[in-house]
Amino acid sequence: MKHRTFRLNAIASLFAASAAAGAADLPAAPVDVVVVSGSRIEHGSFDLPASIDVIDRARIVDAQARVNASESLSAVPGLTAQNRQNYAQDLQISSRGFGARSAFGVRGVRLIADGIPASMPDGQGQAATFNLDMAERIEVLRGPFSAIYGNHSGGTIQLFTRDGQGSPSVEATVMGGSDGIRKLDTNAQGQANGIGYVADVSRFETDGYRSHSAATRDQAFAKLTMTPSATSKLTLVANALRQDDTQDPLGATWSTFQRDPRAGEIDANDTQTPKRTIAERYNTRKSIDHQQAGLAYDQHFGQDRLHLTLYGGNRTVIQYQAFSKFLQTAPTQSGGVVDFDRNFYGADINWTWVRALAGGKLNTTVGVDYGRSADDRTGYENFIGADYGLKGKLRRDETDTVSSADPYMQAEWQGGPWVLSGGLRHSSVKFKVGDRYLANGDDSGGVDYSHTTPVLGVLYRVSPLLNVYASAARGFETPTLNELFYSGAGKGFNYALRAASSTHTEAGIKALVGGNTRVDAALFQVKTGDELVVDVSSGGRTSYRNASNTLRRGAEVSVDSNFGAGVSARLALTALRATYEQGFGSVPAGSRLPGVARANAFAELAWKSGDGGLGAAIEAIASGKVYADDANRDVPAPGYTVLNARVQAKQDAGGWQFREFARLNNLLDRGYVGSVIVGDANKRYYEAAPGRNWLAGVSARYSF
Repeated sequence: MKHRTFRLNAIASLFAASAAAGAADLPAAPVDVVVVSGSRIEHGSFDLPASIDVIDRARIVDAQARVNASESLSAVPGLTAQNRQNYAQDLQISSRGFGARSAFGVRGVRLIADGIPASMPDGQGQAATFNLDMAERIEVLRGPFSAIYGNHSGGTIQLFTRDGQGSPSVEATVMGGSDGIRKLDTNAQGQANGIGYVADVSRFETDGYRSHSAATRDQAFAKLTMTPSATSKLTLVANALRQDDTQDPLGATWSTFQRDPRAGEIDANDTQTPKRTIAERYNTRKSIDHQQAGLAYDQHFGQDRLHLTLYGGNRTVIQYQAFSKFLQTAPTQSGGVVDFDRNFYGADINWTWVRALAGGKLNTTVGVDYGRSADDRTGYENFIGADYGLKGKLRRDETDTVSSADPYMQAEWQGGPWVLSGGLRHSSVKFKVGDRYLANGDDSGGVDYSHTTPVLGVLYRVSPLLNVYASAARGFETPTLNELFYSGAGKGFNYALRAASSTHTEAGIKALVGGNTRVDAALFQVKTGDELVVDVSSGGRTSYRNASNTLRRGAEVSVDSNFGAGVSARLALTALRATYEQGFGSVPAGSRLPGVARANAFAELAWKSGDGGLGAAIEAIASGKVYADDANRDVPAPGYTVLNARVQAKQDAGGWQFREFARLNNLLDRGYVGSVIVGDANKRYYEAAPGRNWLAGVSARYSF
């Protein structure tokens, strides 16, 4: 496949020229948005000494499938969200390189939905639990201030869903597209007797772009908001996710990807003719059943506030992996079928008070965050006789418990042109294993981690149009439960893994330019010790080890412009140098961290009619090359640039509103690797992205 050179400067020049052409008689700059991430209180993002972007409802919902958070997160600098075309393993999300090593799920980035963690106490999260159909906005926090959220906070992504308001309405949406994509979503919302309500159910189906990648996903969501008194608010939220027998296509070698991006890896040991792929022979798949519910209560006492969050849920998973019969009969192996039933719950309570101090205003928040998860986990051989992909003999039986208890404090003082912020959090994470399968020895035991993470930030208002800021923090990242499961030799739990610790620094500007443009730019550095890296990855099972020190240095720029006449543009650029500063094993010093590109870019030029009835946009998404191995010896996934286009329309007729949209992704039909499986022992690193593909949908809403 011909290598396609990645050029950020061409995209930047295009948008710079567009801005210059429309510099006269332009409307006001994009308005400041209110955020709660970083400071835990409502705050204008322009005056926050941190890198934070807000994705509004229009970007999440309009002309999107609303299935994967990557659809809208690609517009955020410093953040990489890759759709792996594998609904059995979820998205790959990384923030400034944190989380890039994840074999499945989200690590290194904290996920929160309506104030309720979508990450477990060990730091592992599932972006699939986000309900994008009812999303109001997503806040993406990067850099030092993420550390105030504790373990695994290389970045923080918070989803906020809409509240039920106004007269009742019902809505139905139907979508279809390439590779057998089908989605049906229905929802109702409104307010009655002071109670706001939202309810949503959806089904998504796809035949899959890659071989053996079909999936069906059912989601349900409900939300109630009420005001018990004039000074309080109570919110109740419940959601559910179900995926039955979601096929796992696994990765492919470079030669297979070049031959056919859709193809799976042929199993050389298969006795059938023609030989099946590894995924087909083992019928690799995963079933997920996830439910959770929570409440948030706010009581105001003048400017002071008491906040309480309570939540709990259950997650069951059964996964069939691709392990050979030879390995599974070894006495140290736990089988190729993972089966667990997880109960989890937690609470966050905090108190915020506001006082005048030294001619300014001081906001102080003190609280404690607690979470606990308990897995009833079993493992089985994935064959019976000569037949694979079946639940065979028991090879694992245990209880795995993870708990975290984190007291924290944050304060912010605003006076004159200054904003001073600080915070302190002490995290204590405990892992405990009770082994009931003793045929291969007793792996019972546990390991505790604790760390104190301070955060400091200062912002100076140079003028009403320009703010400069700097911030610093200490952070840490424990192994997740899955990262502790196996040692490199496959011999049970790896209790010797250490938590990674990091030092974050950042400096940036926030500016309003020319009356129509907002520019946010930041320089950052992260030094990490005991970085957690992939040791061995094969067939869906991955073990980890501690490596040497790493260094991340980079820059982020985002530009939002309104040119008038309904024309707007967004540009998001990231440059990141992430390297091992010390060699380890066969990895030389200076090697780039796998899964991390040196540069990423997003650019969009959009138009919307004055009445909002018509809209169109063109998008460009680009990435530099990505290595999949620590030593950078194997073929990297080449850089790429893809173009997408969308159109949408809206009509109102009495109580009815109709919407239509169409998207054409990868207009130039580029063949490229969308994501990589870091450290795969069989060099099956590459996960292909689709060629040219389309999506279209219609919706109808009736307001009573």
